[in-house]
Amino acid sequence: MSRRTVNLRTFRNLVSRNKKRFRNFLTRLEKKAPRNLHLITLEANELSWAKTDCLDCANCCKTMSPTYSPQDISRISGFLGMTKKEFKEKWLYRDRTGDWLNRSTPCQFLDPKTNYCSIYTVRPSDCAGFPHHSTKKIRDYGHVYKQNVEFCPATYRLVETMHEGIRQGKWTLK
Repeated sequence: MSRRTVNLRTFRNLVSRNKKRFRNFLTRLEKKAPRNLHLITLEANELSWAKTDCLDCANCCKTMSPTYSPQDISRISGFLGMTKKEFKEKWLYRDRTGDWLNRSTPCQFLDPKTNYCSIYTVRPSDCAGFPHHSTKKIRDYGHVYKQNVEFCPATYRLVETMHEGIRQGKWTLK
């Protein structure tokens, strides 16, 4: 199956129409998670990535900020030939919880013409793992899926696939 180009305007309209329904669906799964939920999520994840190419989208880089760990700051500042202090002063701010985030969006390292990341080889671990489908089980991190369904077409498609598959009887919740 070939990947489809993401039209962000269409995506935002879909999210607007379905956000509440998908959040309610995820909340129901959180409250009463079936034993086989992880297996359903893995299958739906595979199906969603068959239809998604991040370079067609980069909506996460355009609208969100990763959290920079001390290791990320050290690695990236070294890659850029800056001190950690210079890097933080130029690009980051500390939020009320103490996390380091980008000062602005879109991400300063995103090339808006190609959607390539200029620091891809040393990008923050938060970016490398995004949208966290395989690292954060839906059972434990429903809030992450609820947030990312608004920003990431792959997450939207994953939740849509699960919702439809369960509704149509493809998967049963045991």
